[in-house]
Amino acid sequence: MQSQPLYTILPPTLKSDWKRQLAEAISSPAELLQQLGLEHLLLEHTELNPEFRLRVPQAYVNKMNKGDARDPLLLQILPTLAEHALSGEADPVGDLNAMPSPGLLHKYHGRALIISTAACAIHCRYCFRRHFPYSEAQALSSQWPATLAYLQAQTDIHEVILSGGDPLVLDDDKLASLCRDLESIAHIKWLRIHTRLPVVLPARITPALLGWMQASRFRITMVIHANHANELAADEMRALQALQNANITLLNQSVLLKAINDDAATLIALSHRLYDCGVMPYYLHLLDPVQGGMHFDVNRKKACRIIDNMRSKLPGYLVPRLVAEEKGTCSKSVIS
Repeated sequence: MQSQPLYTILPPTLKSDWKRQLAEAISSPAELLQQLGLEHLLLEHTELNPEFRLRVPQAYVNKMNKGDARDPLLLQILPTLAEHALSGEADPVGDLNAMPSPGLLHKYHGRALIISTAACAIHCRYCFRRHFPYSEAQALSSQWPATLAYLQAQTDIHEVILSGGDPLVLDDDKLASLCRDLESIAHIKWLRIHTRLPVVLPARITPALLGWMQASRFRITMVIHANHANELAADEMRALQALQNANITLLNQSVLLKAINDDAATLIALSHRLYDCGVMPYYLHLLDPVQGGMHFDVNRKKACRIIDNMRSKLPGYLVPRLVAEEKGTCSKSVIS
């Protein structure tokens, strides 16, 4: 196992207490807008007490442009009155009908997904699981033995996906223990972690995290969620490079979001920045039709034009696949 040289690229800002930063995440729209010099938005557009609460780490706020009400990072996390304007679904991708055991989703052949936690470092307003019943459906509580038994019995499952919530809000002892339990199942070969923390709280990428992942027998893939190049500043780049140096395969999936990244130039800049950070563009998702998030929707015709424009200006490996997730299907639907 590699040791110290791997971690020397982590600057002091990434060695700080990520749990403290997580605990101190901003939850007040008034506090957030005051920091950004945008107090006037409080009465005009902002939902002050949303059921799906505001949550954003200071590290993410620091990347926003002060005084800019259209900042693409701010628009992803600020609760607004527009969330009530259009209808949507509480379970837009059919999660609840795909659980053989609470918190375990088995939709697609060869892989299964574990809802590892309800917690996230950031509450994205377009989140397709913002209404998910986490209190009844978490795999790592008393349901863990049943989850392991199901995975042991399904010998065609070769990959386990950790999702949530965000699995990286769990501490390293918990994640390492979970990983060891999964490693005891011989037919599971790959571990995939879906997480937004390298993008919103890069201090989470610690030597301890890198250490247990390097020690695992699994081939580990981490799918980060970046929607805009402005999300990937210097600390995020260093954190992602540390993951890459630990032999973690890095992919990105984005959501196509109205007024945030729904033009080719913005997405081309994101692909460039991802590649600079050692991350391959993977998926560009059409918005899941979630209740409270439909004001971000971009229609398929426009989405296809955007991808065609990207394809004309980028090498093929930097063009993400445009996909949609639809209830009851055996895989994601590739649109373009």
